[in-house]
Amino acid sequence: MYAQDSFFDLSTGGQIGLVGLSGFLFILFILAARVLLRHRGIWSRLLGALVLFWLFIWLSPQLYYEYYRLLIPSLPAQWVIWPPRNPTEGIVLLVLQGPQSLAAHGQAVLGWCLLAAPFIRGSAKRRR
Repeated sequence: MYAQDSFFDLSTGGQIGLVGLSGFLFILFILAARVLLRHRGIWSRLLGALVLFWLFIWLSPQLYYEYYRLLIPSLPAQWVIWPPRNPTEGIVLLVLQGPQSLAAHGQAVLGWCLLAAPFIRGSAKRRR
């Protein structure tokens, strides 16, 4: 399924860096969802999580492109995120109807985790 994915064209170091960048962005967005949305009403949490997910799928390609520019210096400096993504693209990704790639499936996992993150309670020690 992922044989044609560009991830496998990278060197081992490039793959490790890409996984590291993806992990960092994943944690950053999950923490943002927890901090910004956990004390809101249910509909605000869901809408806020969807907005965060939309921001990720719109803005992250620029970060990934800049990472690829580090690996491939001949890539030109350019914006790759204009115009804003259509919000329905996020829904397509969430239901796994988008491209069959590691990136699209990773975005779907992030989207579902963002939807769940504001609802997960902290440990009992912190609530006291």
